[in-house]
Amino acid sequence: MPALPFALVAIVCYLAAGLWQSLSLARRVAERPRWVRTAGVIALLCHGVVVGLTLLGARGLHMGLTQSATLIGWVVVALLLLFSLFKPVLNAGVCVFPVAAVTIVGAIGMPSTMTESGISPGLYFHILSSIAAFSFFAIAAVQAVLLAFQHHALKRRQTLGIVQVLPPLTRMEQLLFELIWCGMLLLTVAIVSGFVFVDNLFAQHLAHKTILSMLAWLIFAALLAGHHYLGWRGPKAVRWTLAGVGVLVLAFFGTKFVLEYIFHYNA
Repeated sequence: MPALPFALVAIVCYLAAGLWQSLSLARRVAERPRWVRTAGVIALLCHGVVVGLTLLGARGLHMGLTQSATLIGWVVVALLLLFSLFKPVLNAGVCVFPVAAVTIVGAIGMPSTMTESGISPGLYFHILSSIAAFSFFAIAAVQAVLLAFQHHALKRRQTLGIVQVLPPLTRMEQLLFELIWCGMLLLTVAIVSGFVFVDNLFAQHLAHKTILSMLAWLIFAALLAGHHYLGWRGPKAVRWTLAGVGVLVLAFFGTKFVLEYIFHYNA
């Protein structure tokens, strides 16, 4: 089954949903959360087919840079759409939907030949918990950027535009820390499961990923402690969040980029 038709539908729906959400934030069009979710769900379903067709191979899973990126993009969108039913996080789709579309382009246009075979159930658990943790932090990063815009506008006494659409500042901060707590719990599980289920962790081209993941864990732990005991919030919370997510991006994608495109490691 060719993946291209599903990829095109997913990309169009993602871009349409992201564009509408961005225009609604700019107060150019009315808010249509139900329409945005519908377009997002259609894109998610087609995206899922693309993930299956590009990830599954005869010799194992194609877990290269582009395939991993599109899988993570799919999980991020799925979590965003699910949580938007209970929490006002759909505005994060402004960035999440277009980025998901880009990951599909990468998986279709630049497929990787890196293959992982003989994956144990424990290793599957480690991979899934890692992807789920990163997905929560990715949504938190977009939430942090929106919070920064809101804080900047309110500081300048600008109450029109994006400020009118976003939830109150205190609610935005609460959502940010809820996302970080979810990500922290899953990242803790991912790190522990890595030590338990991955053989020779520091001898399988995973040393840098492990060290960076632990560094990100420390950054988010410091942020949560600072928020609880010292009242960290606003721009400081935004900076720490983006720093932690930046380290995780290096952990997840930096290692794969180096292995595939510098050392040409394909198995």
